[in-house]
Formats: sequence, C-alpha cells, structure tokens
Amino acid sequence: MDGFNGELWNEFQWEAHLNEVEKKSEQLRRFIESDLKGNTPRWITLLKESLSEDDAFEAYVEEELLMDEAYFPEDEDDWEDEEEYDDEDFLFGFDEFDEFPDADEDDFDAGEEWKSLSEDFALSDNGSLDNLGLFRDARFYAVDILKWAESVPAKSQDKIFLEFVGDSLKIAAKLAGGYSFGFEQEFLGANIAYTKKALRFANQSLEMMGKLKTKSCFTRQSYTEFNSRLFELRNDIGVYIQDLRDRFNNSID
Repeated sequence: MDGFNGELWNEFQWEAHLNEVEKKSEQLRRFIESDLKGNTPRWITLLKESLSEDDAFEAYVEEELLMDEAYFPEDEDDWEDEEEYDDEDFLFGFDEFDEFPDADEDDFDAGEEWKSLSEDFALSDNGSLDNLGLFRDARFYAVDILKWAESVPAKSQDKIFLEFVGDSLKIAAKLAGGYSFGFEQEFLGANIAYTKKALRFANQSLEMMGKLKTKSCFTRQSYTEFNSRLFELRNDIGVYIQDLRDRFNNSID
C-alpha cells in the first residue's frame, strides 16, 4: 500500500493524516484515559488495577495501540498485512528470549538465534520490538517513572505532574506504534511520523521535569538520574529518526 490513494507517502503526509484523525478521536481518547469525572488519568487507573508497574505499562501501551488502529482504514486492500499482525506476539513477548533451548537439540540453530537478538535484525520486518534497544530504554524509563510516581504525595500530584507521567509513557507507546508499521518503503513514513511524536513527548517531558524540580517532587539524586536518562533517550530518538529518514531516502533514490 502506498498511502491511501496509490501514492507513496512521506513522513509529512503520514504526520498530517495522523494529526487530523487524532483531532476527530480526541473526545474518545479523553473518555478512555479518564474516569467519568474526567480527573483521573488512565495510567493511574491501570496502576490500581495492575499487580505491578510493568503490567500497568503494558496495558497502557496496548490501549494506545488499539486507539491508533481506529486511525487507519479497515479495507482489506488497504491493510494487506493486518491479518498477519498479532498484538500479543508484537508487543508483549518481552520474555521471549529469556531462555535458550539446549545446544544439543536438533532444531536449534545457534547462529540464527543470536542473529534474531541483534539490533540490526530488530530494524527489519522480521525483527521484534523487545529487541529494539531504544524501545527497551523507553520502557524501563517509563516503568521506573511509574514507580517514582507512586511515591509522590497526593498533594504534589498537580496537573504538571500528571502530564509529565502520561507523556513519559507515551514516548514508548509512540515508538511501539511506529515499529508496528515496519521498515518497508511504503510504511517507513508512518514509522517516522510516529517516532517524531515520541520525540515530541520526550521534549515535553524534559520541560515539565524542570518545572517539577522546583516543586520538590524529586530528590536531588532521583532528578539527576531521571533527567540524564530522559535526555539521553531524547537524543537517541533523534538519531533513530535520522536513520529511518536515511532508509526512506535511500529506498527512493
């Protein structure tokens, strides 16, 4: 599929499409993310419902991906690979490679197994999101932010605090959304557009973190650690975007 009308879309066309449809879906998104009174972000509800911060994070990202599915046509001709995509296999196979089969087993090809764990292999349509180092960093950061958020007194959980935590989770969610499109030429623009949204949320989070520093939400040590991790993550996303752009430009030369 080249765009939705036979044309090969670049990142800006995909981005314009995403922005337009997000506006139309904002009311539904606010309903999903908040309680009936509209004052409890979805991540707080998920923390209360989940056994751990990891579970809350996975549920949050899954909901974000499901919301994004409404942004694209359901026509079979437009979405040729949709049936091949499995949400659970794509997103929640984090422990997929925790244990390796015994080297003596006939069906074990050590070279192929290690190849599947490489960063280069992750940057392909046969790769796995949980092997993408950038996403792993974003995921671990988001989970640690959730753990930190639970330690912040309720009186300090103002609007900036709530937005900061939400945006910190969206960094990983948008990286996952982009990765779901893969690395083929016709979908690279969508991958880039999503990843640019991850960069935007990283920049917003850095700005809000500075504001929270003056509100004593962080200890000096926790602020230094989180700020350093977020700053590095933001920069790595920028490099990743440029790598994706190079792939796109090289594919049309």
